[in-house]
Amino acid sequence: MTTTEQATGTANGIGTSPRRPDGTTKVRGEFAYSSDLWHEDMLWGATLRSPHPYARIKGIDITEALAVQGVYAVLTHEDVPGVNRYGLEHPDQPVLAVDVVRYQGEPVAVVAADHPETARRAIKRIEVEYEVLAPVTDAEQAVSGDEPAVHPGGNVVRHVPVRRGDPGAAAEVVVTGTYEVGMQDQAFLGPESGLAVPAEDGGVDLFVATQWLHVDQRQIVAALGLPEDKVRLTLGGVGGAFGGREDLSIQVHACLLALHTGKPVKMVYNREESFYGHVHRHPATMHYEHGADRDGKLVYVKARLYLDGGAYASSTGAVVANAATLGVGPYDVPNVSVDCWGAYTNNPPCGAMRGFGAVQAAFGYESQMDKLAEACGLDPVEIRVRNAMSEGSVMPTGQVVDSAAPVVELLRRLEVKPLPPAPLDERDLRTLPGGVSNTTHGEGVVRGVGYAVGIKNICFSEGFDDYSTARVRLQVVGGEAAATVQTAACEVGQGLVTVLQQIVRSELGVEQVTILPMDTTIGNAGSTSASRQTYVTGGAVRAACLAVRSALFSRVKGAPGDLSVVGGKLVSAKDGVLAGLVDVLGDTALDETVEWRHRPTETLDPETGAGDAHVQYGFAAHRAVVDVDVELGLVKVVSLDCAQDVGKALNPQAVLGQIHGGSAQGLGLAVMEEIQTAGGKIRNPSFTDYLIPTVLDMPPMSVDVLELADPHAPYGLRGVGEPPTISSTPAIVAAIRAATGKALTRVPVRPEHITGT
Repeated sequence: MTTTEQATGTANGIGTSPRRPDGTTKVRGEFAYSSDLWHEDMLWGATLRSPHPYARIKGIDITEALAVQGVYAVLTHEDVPGVNRYGLEHPDQPVLAVDVVRYQGEPVAVVAADHPETARRAIKRIEVEYEVLAPVTDAEQAVSGDEPAVHPGGNVVRHVPVRRGDPGAAAEVVVTGTYEVGMQDQAFLGPESGLAVPAEDGGVDLFVATQWLHVDQRQIVAALGLPEDKVRLTLGGVGGAFGGREDLSIQVHACLLALHTGKPVKMVYNREESFYGHVHRHPATMHYEHGADRDGKLVYVKARLYLDGGAYASSTGAVVANAATLGVGPYDVPNVSVDCWGAYTNNPPCGAMRGFGAVQAAFGYESQMDKLAEACGLDPVEIRVRNAMSEGSVMPTGQVVDSAAPVVELLRRLEVKPLPPAPLDERDLRTLPGGVSNTTHGEGVVRGVGYAVGIKNICFSEGFDDYSTARVRLQVVGGEAAATVQTAACEVGQGLVTVLQQIVRSELGVEQVTILPMDTTIGNAGSTSASRQTYVTGGAVRAACLAVRSALFSRVKGAPGDLSVVGGKLVSAKDGVLAGLVDVLGDTALDETVEWRHRPTETLDPETGAGDAHVQYGFAAHRAVVDVDVELGLVKVVSLDCAQDVGKALNPQAVLGQIHGGSAQGLGLAVMEEIQTAGGKIRNPSFTDYLIPTVLDMPPMSVDVLELADPHAPYGLRGVGEPPTISSTPAIVAAIRAATGKALTRVPVRPEHITGT
């Protein structure tokens, strides 16, 4: 073991669960979120949005809005000084609509006023003349060529084919199915918000709740026509994200208004506007065909998947690639033919959400595995075990899974877990589906058990230059050695700040670690998405610590080559404590900045989908137990047990929190969460009508955390956040099927799907 690989640390390092530095203030309601920002003499911004899913703009009259007392600015597309186009992957979305609106809620104009109510009144005084057009709302029809083009060039955002083996392979047992996934919202609790402050140098400082500071900056400077150093972003307190903050919302609008008025401008969406103002999970229609031999061994999988990307591309291209490459699940399949399309429609824009394409595919392939088990006369666990991939398996893309893939172990662990007590004739009504509201006394309640397992790629894929930048500084502060860390990695509630502190404590042996505000004064850290930040920014911070440690050791003249840092002291394996860090550092500060990358990936072959496209794979499995009132169509999830491999639990308590939280979002998709649209219009843009699980809906969870180290990853870790969302939904639906005997080919499952009414 080299000097820079020695074990070091403190009591609150890697593998422990120290208190979150932001935990107490959040619990007490004292944490400053982005919506709490305030500046002397600031104005309030508001947005005029299209009421139509599809329409031509014939004219905009802002005269009456400008006449409202207290209004400082009313801006339209004519006031965008730079490029009036932005987008995560393709710049296809206007900052403010020019001649057409493509979805209900598209921004048309923005206002700045001295009071938020004044801004809202002015918005209502803007007159827009629309020529309403017939919206394109069916993704499968949109890509077929039978619908008008939403954008020049057609309605296909991306098509990814995946081919492996014999396309004409035949099987003794064949099952087919068509499955649908509804549009799910990230439902983060903190709405879109930020504060833009004009600067003396002609630039602007933006404090904003986001997931990716540098990609925001890139899009903002293009729209403002300013150099990069004139647009500076700092992360504001973020009240959840789950993918919904990867795309721009208020960023350019607030900056435009601040620069135009010369005053700070704050923008905060209300809840209804938030539903219009960010992307959602792609709805999907999926056609599957599975062929197997009589023993249940898979021979082939064929699939056609259609993802509705809505009006603009956002991250649809990457979501399509994930759904296609992971479209047969964590199974060994010798012959694969998968096609996945992402479509432009006039529905609300869709993009990143936890699980990112893998969620939709998992509902399809896991529903098929249950159907195949029944056709082969096998138990649902056994059919999966017989086909489970393992380390060394080959993905349909040809990529070898070169670290642990414990699919069998995950399933077997769940299989032997004790089941919850069977329903009793006399029990607390609150434990029954609908019992809290006294709608049932137990009549018609049937129990079901279901299993599911899922696979997810970790980090960015397909040759993307995925890296993070970290700066670590070690010096004496107040008589003790202390470290500071600077990155642009966004803490959105997942606990990254805590983990980075743990890494520094482990590598530099100091307890006092300060994480500086996240901003664009340091290099890119990529997005807080794809379960990547602990892997990539954790890797960058660790590498910076190792560089600092190497510099520290070089200051000890004649020191042996077996040094480590423990509890603020330099320790030799042979001679024991050599010196305190305070004495070695003196007045000197050791400062290192590192740009760290994971191993490279490859682009997919456009004809076959072949290529080593992914960095790492994560696996999780769930067993769900449900009680279903088959007469009322009500569902109570009684238990939702999980087994997941995390490689290494850097913070065991945070890992459990991620698994519980991800499972809750999967439960929501299974039985309640859906943005419902009609003719492209959102019907339920509120938490009154868009329901999310509460503490009463979440059941007890028994969680098995496996730590099978990935040799290619820092500390052997494996991204945690997304896999539990993927397998929880199909497990719950499988349990409902077992209780009802219904096919249940769509999520969320509604009462009428169970009762047939």
